[in-house]
Amino acid sequence: MSKPNVLFVMTDQQRFDTIASLGNPHIYTPNIDRLVARGLSFTRGYSTCPVCVAARYTVRTGCEPARTRRFSNGATAPVPGQAETMTGRCGPYLAQMMQRMGYRTFGVGKFHTGPWDEDIGYDVHLHSEELYRSPEQRAGDAYASWIAREHPYYDYVEALQGERTEMYYMPQVSPLRPEATVEAWAADRAIEQLGVVDDRPFFGFVSFIGPHPPFAPPVPFNRMYDPDRMPDPFYGDVGNDHADEQIPYMNRIVWADDITDSHARVLKARYYGEISYIDACLGRILDAVEARHDAANTLICFFSDHGDHLGDHRAWQKESFFDGSCHVPFLVSWPESLPSETRVEDLVCLTDLFGIATRAAGEPDLRDGEDVLGAVVGDGAPRETVVGMYGAPGSPQFKVMVRKGDWKYIFIANGGREQLFNLATDPAELQNTVTSEPEATDEFRKIAAIACEPPEARDALDDNGLRAFPFEARDRGRIYQFDQSRGITGFPDRPENVLRG
Repeated sequence: MSKPNVLFVMTDQQRFDTIASLGNPHIYTPNIDRLVARGLSFTRGYSTCPVCVAARYTVRTGCEPARTRRFSNGATAPVPGQAETMTGRCGPYLAQMMQRMGYRTFGVGKFHTGPWDEDIGYDVHLHSEELYRSPEQRAGDAYASWIAREHPYYDYVEALQGERTEMYYMPQVSPLRPEATVEAWAADRAIEQLGVVDDRPFFGFVSFIGPHPPFAPPVPFNRMYDPDRMPDPFYGDVGNDHADEQIPYMNRIVWADDITDSHARVLKARYYGEISYIDACLGRILDAVEARHDAANTLICFFSDHGDHLGDHRAWQKESFFDGSCHVPFLVSWPESLPSETRVEDLVCLTDLFGIATRAAGEPDLRDGEDVLGAVVGDGAPRETVVGMYGAPGSPQFKVMVRKGDWKYIFIANGGREQLFNLATDPAELQNTVTSEPEATDEFRKIAAIACEPPEARDALDDNGLRAFPFEARDRGRIYQFDQSRGITGFPDRPENVLRG
């Protein structure tokens, strides 16, 4: 059998429970459903560092945060003995590996690299980043420059993907026509690449910016969903919901600290509209794949970098280890080699994607991941445990998650707080069983501590095990996310200053 084509399709901030054919009766996703029917649906897929930059580096390196040194959106210095560069610590990026194995590579969309235009191994690399830090970055962004060139009447729009700052969690509608949005642009560029005639197989990575907030679907996707038909967020005891100080901290800084249930239902309606719009764009990409002679020998992985709490647990954004934040869609299909329409309960995580691609290409390189394809076809055993980390080890922001069997354990260094949930009986994670299940708590605490023993994470430990800090709430300011490429950094001191240019 010839080497398969490999196509990764990634969304941003899409929860695991947003696919119609996998159990959500409120949403319309016919094309994601096509992928469900085409192959395997891993129902227990996790992002081991649920925030944009860190999660994307786990995908492109096949390594966990202890090696990437990305425990958040910022960088953490290497420990003594680690190489200074990402590829020095982890090895070549995935696209670079696929190049070496004879693949034509292309990447389209949001990549969140550091620096923003880092070469990560794509023969064709078309960026569409969500923020522009300078005029040069906006001019160099493939999507923003396409707007300026092909649709100049939209170039006045400062926030092409929707307004941020105080509008971050306000329902919006895109100011652009559906065919001019960043999602349509990404689909068009992907379709162009799928039509390239080349003797080599392709490795393609299509990375949509949505449904990351702001939720601004274009007409008519902005009015697909009636908010009165949307389910309310669910809450537990506030001591459980906000045990992780990151949650109230994040709520405040993204202007989401007092969202009501009615507001949350409207936001969910627009969020679902974003997903249905991306689904329509995905459908055009799938049509292009199926039009190829080698469609059956094309492996497609569909996943997201992390989820969004959407008000559950009185939380917005991500960066916690509640399932709304870290449990993600994870679909793998390869008609020539894998069964169709199959649900798989094996634990998997984003780090495993590196091994999926390289094994399919004939030269498996698992790095920190597991051999998912091997487990599916019977060549190996599925993983027993997923361990996630967020925040630099040895800092109050550090936390570690252990997912095994029916259970999830979370240790939060800020305050030394612990949570233990039985997801079989309590899928909403409302009942913390640390006190009532002391033996299980002790077992999972030990697993978490062992995961922190390598030198790269050892600062998370002290003589007593997992290192705890006295609880401290951080200063909860605000994030201002205006178009810095046009010199806008915040609100004016006086309203009339806006009119003075």
